[in-house]
Amino acid sequence: MAEIVAVSEMLSLALHSMVLIALQDQEYINAKEIAAATGASEAHLAKVLQRLVKAGLLHSTRGPKGGFALAKPADELTLLDVYEVIEGQMHQEQCPTGRAVCPFASCILGGVPERFNQEFTDYLGSKTLGDISFRLKGQSKIPSGTKYQKGALH
Repeated sequence: MAEIVAVSEMLSLALHSMVLIALQDQEYINAKEIAAATGASEAHLAKVLQRLVKAGLLHSTRGPKGGFALAKPADELTLLDVYEVIEGQMHQEQCPTGRAVCPFASCILGGVPERFNQEFTDYLGSKTLGDISFRLKGQSKIPSGTKYQKGALH
């Protein structure tokens, strides 16, 4: 069965990784731990995480005590911020079929796709990583182990 709303593998990894990182409460977590928790390949995950670092959403540090931490407080980062780093800016006015020319004066789909897109955009923009991590606290599949405080690595 086809899906109405599809989330790319890269976006899924980015969203899940950012929430897992937010749950670490400013401690670094390494890509191997995130890959294990998400079932992702470390190579693919590394590309996603580096894109988030380059966009300024994450900090990264190398070494045995290194990993990734949020670059801003979790309450200042929305799911829409993550979405737009991975997928680009949302476009609401575009035809949902991708056609440049329409033979009709009004959309044959009755504006439903546009409403779905708007509702999805509104949801992503209204939810912070803080909101999500608060709701999911204690549900992470990150293996327990020694974590390293962000400030302790300098």
